[in-house]
Amino acid sequence: MSEEEAESMLLELKEKAELMLDLAYSSVIYDNREIAEEVYELEDYIDNLHYELQKLAIEDSNKGELETNEALAIIQLGNSSEVIADAAREIADVELRDVELHPIIKESLLETEEVILRAIVENQSILNGKKLGEIELATNTGMWVFAIRRGKKWIYGPDKNTTIKEGDVLFVKGPKEGKEHFISITSGKEREI
Repeated sequence: MSEEEAESMLLELKEKAELMLDLAYSSVIYDNREIAEEVYELEDYIDNLHYELQKLAIEDSNKGELETNEALAIIQLGNSSEVIADAAREIADVELRDVELHPIIKESLLETEEVILRAIVENQSILNGKKLGEIELATNTGMWVFAIRRGKKWIYGPDKNTTIKEGDVLFVKGPKEGKEHFISITSGKEREI
């Protein structure tokens, strides 16, 4: 495993764990089972990636390509992301087990001005085939795309050159007021941003 590969795997573990926390809290706050299920899928992905990282670090240490301390550092960093991912799964589990939050907790969570949404881009959506920078989604709707799931692949922190495609699952943050408009755009019900 090269230094770049280790860095890439650790970065992916970190980014996915952060994404899982955002999604897990959102699933509970907005009583959204679909988002909680996404957390479970991501956790399985992180388990596999974490295992692969550990295996490669040990193999490289055995071959003498990594010092023991370097291999341990890589494994410890991977473990930290795995612990965060496990915690996010436990948070999402509250939603999946239909645990009712105390009204005071739910009320305090709902006071936030920002929402996190999950929306699927339909074929007839004006977003289909467009780059994020081209449509200026954040400017025009207030919704900022922070992740895209395209099949089994995740795009974390897409930029202005990322093209949105039919079937993409967009994860966005933005003001509550923009929720319905954004969903109408992704479904193709509204043809203007």
